[in-house]
Amino acid sequence: MPWYSYLAWFFAGAFLMNSVPHMVQGISGNKFQTPFARPPGVGESSSMVNVIWGFANLVIGGGLLHLTWPASSPPPLLCLAALIGALALALYLARHFSRVRHAPPQP
Repeated sequence: MPWYSYLAWFFAGAFLMNSVPHMVQGISGNKFQTPFARPPGVGESSSMVNVIWGFANLVIGGGLLHLTWPASSPPPLLCLAALIGALALALYLARHFSRVRHAPPQP
């Protein structure tokens, strides 16, 4: 497997993990932080924006997997790269949003 396949699967895991909170919050009708809010990543976007952003992340993550999917079953190290990418982004987002949710309100 070329090195870039592992990198692609790492980012695929990150994009797929990032799609989850946006799709869940959007489908639930809740506002949630996106890069498009003001200030980016802190302000909240509408539920519709979250569904679109979550779906875009899903398409990008799925596209990365599709482009680099091996002819046979994916080797365990490739799957591990995707899981590490998902875990890394999940931990980062948990830390970021816990700070945002516990910060004083923005004017």
